[in-house]
Amino acid sequence: MEEENKVKLHGMWASPYVKRVELALRAKGIPYEYIEEDLNNKSQLLFQYNSIHKKVPVLGAPQLLSDDPYHRAQVRFWAAFIQQQLIEGIGRIITSDGEAQERATKELREKMNVFEEEMKLFPSGPIIQGGNLGLLDILVSATFSPFKAQEEVSGAKILDPKRNPLIFSWVTTLNQMPIVKGALPSHEKLVALLHFIRKTPIPTPKITPAVRHSTQSVEPSQPNLTIRTAGSKQKGCEELNQFLWDEGS
Repeated sequence: MEEENKVKLHGMWASPYVKRVELALRAKGIPYEYIEEDLNNKSQLLFQYNSIHKKVPVLGAPQLLSDDPYHRAQVRFWAAFIQQQLIEGIGRIITSDGEAQERATKELREKMNVFEEEMKLFPSGPIIQGGNLGLLDILVSATFSPFKAQEEVSGAKILDPKRNPLIFSWVTTLNQMPIVKGALPSHEKLVALLHFIRKTPIPTPKITPAVRHSTQSVEPSQPNLTIRTAGSKQKGCEELNQFLWDEGS
């Protein structure tokens, strides 16, 4: 019976979404068993727990929000901002080069400046209260704790202590906490994985020109952007990129 009631977390070691759940479990002192998933060969237990989406992590999280409705709404708003703006922005920097990366870096900095200024006005301050992790602490840690690996691979400055001193201090404080340290992925392993993602082409949809009835042939207005790779490699790349930069996998 004890084994049946044991909390199990299915995940992938580099995923910030899995790290969120790990940090939540550690913050609440909840014992759990971690099961590493092969994204190309997901386990039957994973399909059993999440038969619809077949994504990880699949786990009921403990209570991490305030009892105050207004405060809960604020936390949820900024949690969505981290997810939809900051995490996706970092993903674009990691997977781009040249002018595209410069644009992505500029956009991320603008959004981080907004987040920085708003967190200064946050009730009671955003940084850990009384040693207990809240939802925003978990999201910030999962997003920015590996910033050194992200910067090393991308060559771009993601977390600047001069530009965003509050976020930098927040992340530094989090990284010194034992429950966070124990959940951080290896720097070397994460760098290797990000290099793999960066070097592997991401397939894009084939652009099909509109068909027109004409005696002249119609040339596509843009080149065919479809990139073909070996089947297994392409599938693995797609899942890795989806897992790291989208909502679960």
